[in-house]
Amino acid sequence: MNDRINIMDVPIDVVTMDEAVLKLLEFLKSEQSHAVFTPNPEIIMEAQNNKDLMQALKRASLVVPDGIGVVLASKILEGPRLPERVAGYDLVQNLFKSAAQTDYTFYFLGGQEGVAQKAAERMAEQYKGLKIVGSQHGYFKDEKEIIKKIQDVKPDVLLVGLGAPKQEIFIDKYKDILPCKLCIGVGGSFDVMAGKVKRAPVIFQKLGLEWFYRLISQPSRIKRMIRLPIFMWNIVRISAYNKKK
Repeated sequence: MNDRINIMDVPIDVVTMDEAVLKLLEFLKSEQSHAVFTPNPEIIMEAQNNKDLMQALKRASLVVPDGIGVVLASKILEGPRLPERVAGYDLVQNLFKSAAQTDYTFYFLGGQEGVAQKAAERMAEQYKGLKIVGSQHGYFKDEKEIIKKIQDVKPDVLLVGLGAPKQEIFIDKYKDILPCKLCIGVGGSFDVMAGKVKRAPVIFQKLGLEWFYRLISQPSRIKRMIRLPIFMWNIVRISAYNKKK
């Protein structure tokens, strides 16, 4: 098991991108179902007041730092430091690349109507040999019906893009009755895969400013982004308290 650190009670695995991908491939060889989540500061803040989300994060097999703010927090707090940001979108792309020439199968669940299907089509075209056995939009009312669909096609990997905290709670609730060996919360990744939303330019990604690009591209996100400075203030406060002990 990798080292883990706690950031505001949320466990985060101390892994690089390459180590995280290898971990996913290990999970695919096991007999049990594994949940993988990629929290950013916003999700960690949400977990403080959402018991179901917090429990889902704590029960996951792998939790990686999607946001640069989480990596910075590990450098402020005492203990092991996170070596790098492990962006959820890139993690899944690397998994596609590794699984394209294997028999592992994928199912896309989430997004607006038609988005998951378009994302699946584009990923299958980009990664020749990638096996996608189904897709379903995220605006469903009957969870049991969706579970039945997934059970019927038996994918090895279930990608769930319902947004936080819904996707984490959904995976935590159903992973043990699903045939999938790997369930990953992917947020809005299907929109990017489908070409509906452009990802931040590489320079923004490398500087850890992808959040800022999303903000200037979608000003309506300001209410959500305000959690980032609140998160960092909490980290500084916790660090100061620990040093006084």
